[in-house]
Amino acid sequence: MNISHIEHLGIAVKSIDACLPYYEQVLGLKCYNIEVVEDQKVKTAFFQVGQTKIELLEPTSEESTIAKFIEKKGEGIHHIAFAVPDVAGALAEADSKGVQLIDKAPRSGAEGLNIAFLHPKSTCSVLTELCDHK
Repeated sequence: MNISHIEHLGIAVKSIDACLPYYEQVLGLKCYNIEVVEDQKVKTAFFQVGQTKIELLEPTSEESTIAKFIEKKGEGIHHIAFAVPDVAGALAEADSKGVQLIDKAPRSGAEGLNIAFLHPKSTCSVLTELCDHK
């Protein structure tokens, strides 16, 4: 699959505004981007830590997958995202190896990335996201 690095760790939160003081004042990180991804019903906030980012995910609707995650499991780590050179190719490779796909094709994500998810039933219970730059 040719993973180059962990692109980001996604963390589900009820409120980005409530979490910003911890990340900025306690950890000393700087939020460099907040954006709403309408089709995913989520607001995101990003922090750079070396080559890896932390993405806070706040639901913007009770129907969002993040709202459902928080309701079932509470706030916390939601997914790990790996950078790959070609999400479509990585999906095809994962599918050929019997991995259950959530996304059959790449879609648009935050920060202009192409993204796709692999189902936790096939990834040792860890929701896995694949990312590439458009």
